[in-house]
Amino acid sequence: MTQEIEIEYKNLLTEAEFTRLREELPFPEKAQQQVNHYFETTDFTLKERGCALRIRDRNGAFTATLKEPHPQGLLETHDSLTPQEAEQWMKSNITLKMNIAERLAVHHLHAEELMYYGSLATSRRELDYQNVLLVLDYSTYHGYNDYELEIEAQSESDGLDVMHDIMNEFCIEKRHTPNKIERFFQSTPVNKGYRKSD
Repeated sequence: MTQEIEIEYKNLLTEAEFTRLREELPFPEKAQQQVNHYFETTDFTLKERGCALRIRDRNGAFTATLKEPHPQGLLETHDSLTPQEAEQWMKSNITLKMNIAERLAVHHLHAEELMYYGSLATSRRELDYQNVLLVLDYSTYHGYNDYELEIEAQSESDGLDVMHDIMNEFCIEKRHTPNKIERFFQSTPVNKGYRKSD
């Protein structure tokens, strides 16, 4: 599938909350490792339009994904890349494939305007749970680390209900949770131009 609507809810966790969820819910013992590589223009045009562009390296498979605002969540458009193509992207020598190129053209953006900014590594555990996917992430980037619960759902009501129930059951405080690309860009003084819009 080259496009999908993503409905997800996120909450940052303390290390203790993360450990409690990992131990008391039947998450797999072994985490999957993945790395997100992030791309932007020099003036953060993608961010200004509510968009984000990344390559995800998961078990040596590289997928480029453009995220755009959508009334029901986020519209994700995907293109598969070879390792050699991904390596060229990370040298800011970016050749867009058809699906993402078409969507970026809607925003009047082209490959030569994009550049590579760096990566965020995540240890991820996933659990099918009450008609949603629970995701427990530990991420590292720019010398920082954080813990996060994500819920991916087919409907807003399912996602909200499960998030509410888990946070109540485990006494987890609701926290403002920027998405990973925002946390990545805000974690280094070099990229302080990347700010969440008011």
